[in-house]
Amino acid sequence: MSDTITLTIPKQKSIALIAHDGKKPELIKWCKDNAETLKKHFLCGTGTTARMITDATNLPVRGYNSGPLGGDQQIGAKIVEGKINFVVFFSDPLTAAPHDPDVKALMRIAQVYDIPFANNKATADFLLHSSFMDEEYDHDVINFKQNIAQRAETLPNE
Repeated sequence: MSDTITLTIPKQKSIALIAHDGKKPELIKWCKDNAETLKKHFLCGTGTTARMITDATNLPVRGYNSGPLGGDQQIGAKIVEGKINFVVFFSDPLTAAPHDPDVKALMRIAQVYDIPFANNKATADFLLHSSFMDEEYDHDVINFKQNIAQRAETLPNE
């Protein structure tokens, strides 16, 4: 059994849109500027951000809970389920967030599942305008079932 498996990010991406409070206006403007591209994809986001983007752009954005109320964790769970495969998160590096551990967990899970994660406008611009946005993308990730089986074998049996 292989140590990795190949997953495919489809042509129509499932993009999570998230922003800390101080970055919401910047993300909304970015969504307006890129609405023609974004409307080709499924969009979701944390509660307040999702609502504000929909209100300002008319793009349909499915809202989860707000970040401090577990929205970041919900998005992370959807990444694990394979239902979100791209994240745009305009984080504010100059303001402390009470849910910072959740944000770090979200970033970590995006790394584990090897999905695109933009944490600022420049990165989001580069990713959105990449040729990969218009095609499927195969990527290798850890073979989770094999990893679990191997870990179970190495742990003491009580």
